[in-house]
Amino acid sequence: MKNNSSFEYWGDASFIPYVGSLKDRARDMRKNMTHAECLFWSSVKNKQFHGLKFLRQKPLLGYIVDFYCAELKLVIEIDGSVHNTSKEYDMNRTNDLQLFGIRIIRYTNNQIEFDIKSVLNHLTDAIKNKP
Repeated sequence: MKNNSSFEYWGDASFIPYVGSLKDRARDMRKNMTHAECLFWSSVKNKQFHGLKFLRQKPLLGYIVDFYCAELKLVIEIDGSVHNTSKEYDMNRTNDLQLFGIRIIRYTNNQIEFDIKSVLNHLTDAIKNKP
């Protein structure tokens, strides 16, 4: 597994060096969540969503994930206007997390901002039909 503890992908720029621990970076990211991330967080926080606990901007296996539910071993990633799966960092993160049995669901900002109800319905179905 690649250790990207000193690098974090941000937007369409190349890898940007970050001096500090992943825990510090995650704390900074929690303070600067996007509008879509805030909408999603307000829908799932405090065990209101099916009694599950989601953590935001969580350091996990050398990466920072947007949202993580330990009970389900589930990561929710919220990408920009399109999914970032073609970006090297996101491909590596997805592959590495899946090696540890972690499931990943990706949504775009537009999906969250324009139809949060459908996103939550999709997530509910995914939770009920977990592998």
